[in-house]
Amino acid sequence: MKTSEQDSTPYDIVLFGATSFVGQIITQYLSEHLADSPIRWALAGRSADKLQTVLDALPESRRDIPVLLADANDPDSLRELCHQTQVVMTTVGPYDLYGEPMVKACVATGTDYCDLTGEAHWIKKMLDRYESQAKASGARIVHCTGFDSIPSDLGVWHLQQVAQVKFGSHCNQVKLRIRNMRGAASGGTIATALNMAEQMKQDPKLKKQMVNPYILCPEGHGYTSRQHHVTIEWDDTFNRWTAPFFMAPINTKIVHRSNALTANAYGVDFKYNEGLMTGPGFKGKMRARSVYWGLGAFFGGISIGPIRALLKKFVLPKPGEGPSPEDQEQGFYDFRFVGQTPDGEQLFTQVYGDRDPGYGSTAKIMAQTALCMVQNLSPEHSGGFWTPASLLGQPLIDRLQQHAGVTFTAIESKE
Repeated sequence: MKTSEQDSTPYDIVLFGATSFVGQIITQYLSEHLADSPIRWALAGRSADKLQTVLDALPESRRDIPVLLADANDPDSLRELCHQTQVVMTTVGPYDLYGEPMVKACVATGTDYCDLTGEAHWIKKMLDRYESQAKASGARIVHCTGFDSIPSDLGVWHLQQVAQVKFGSHCNQVKLRIRNMRGAASGGTIATALNMAEQMKQDPKLKKQMVNPYILCPEGHGYTSRQHHVTIEWDDTFNRWTAPFFMAPINTKIVHRSNALTANAYGVDFKYNEGLMTGPGFKGKMRARSVYWGLGAFFGGISIGPIRALLKKFVLPKPGEGPSPEDQEQGFYDFRFVGQTPDGEQLFTQVYGDRDPGYGSTAKIMAQTALCMVQNLSPEHSGGFWTPASLLGQPLIDRLQQHAGVTFTAIESKE
C-alpha cells in the first residue's frame, strides 16, 4: 500500500541513466511529449557534466528539466533519489552488473520501478531476494519494459482479450511469428549477452536454469506443459520457413509469468513459442539456416574468452552506441500472433511498431510504461514484482497506440 508521503514526492518520474544512448532518446521524447503536461519529472545520473550535455542537446525551451545526482555504487544516493519520486525508470545495465542496488533502494522505500532488462537469470535473483519486501513496502517492480518484452507480453494479453470477446474462451495455444523487422540489436543488448556468457561459464548451473520456461513463475505454479523451442522448421500456419528469434528466451518466460500472475487466464496447459519468419521455398529455408547457424556461431563465439574479447573490441556495438535518428525512424517491426482455443477456434492478431525496436520504439514504450504507472495505477494495486501485462494491461496498450506508434490489431487472416 502506498503512503501519503510517497504520493507527495517532488517528482512523479525520475529517469536514472539519462546519459545512456537510449536514455537520451527517452529524454528527447519526454521533453516533447510532456511539454504542456503537469507531470513532474527529472533526470538522474552520476555525472553532472554528462547530464548537462543531454540537456544541451534539447531545444532551448525544453532545458529546464531538473537534474539529480546518484550513483549505482552509492546506496545512500539511490535511496535519496527514491524518496524524491513515485517511479524510477532505469536504463543502467547490464542489470546483472549494475541493477540490484536500485531495485533494493526502490523496494526499501516503496518506490515503483521499471527497467529494460532482458536478463532472466537476474530477474530470478531479484524475485528470490526482494519480492516479499516489495509486497510489504508497496513497491511495484516491473522488468522488461522495452522491446523485450512488451510487444510479446502485451501482444499475448491483447489476443486473449479478443478471444474472450469473440469466442468466450481463452487461447491455450499461442505462437508469435515475426513477419518483418528492421533494426539492429542495441549495444546494451549485446553487453547483456556478453555478460550472460561470462556468467554461464562461471556457473554451469545457470544454463540449466535458463532453459526452464517457467523459471520466473511463482512457486507452486503447477505448469507442466512441454514448451516448443523453434529451430529451423516449416510453419504450416503461415506457409513460411521459421528460425529462432533472438529475444524468445526472455519473452516467453515473461509471458508465462503473466499467465501465472493473472490466475491462469491463458490456461494451466498454456503453450507459447516465438519464431522469425524467413520466407517460403528454398530461399526461405536457406535464410532460416543462416539465422540458426549465425545465432549458434554468435553464442558459441562469445562463450570463448579470447573470441569474446576480440568481438567486444572490434566488432560488436558498445553501450552508448546506436543508430542515427534517421535509421531509428526507418526501423519497424511486424509481429503476427495466432491463438487457438481448447475447442480449436483460431484467431490472428498483429502488433506493429513504427520505429527500430532496440532504440526508437523501446524509448517510447518505456516512457509510456512509466507514465502509465504514475497515472493509471491506484494504491489498491499492491506491491510486488509484476509483468507489464499483469499490472498495466489495457491502459498501457491504449497509451502505446495513442503516443508510442505501437498498434494492437485483430486481423482476419494470417496475411
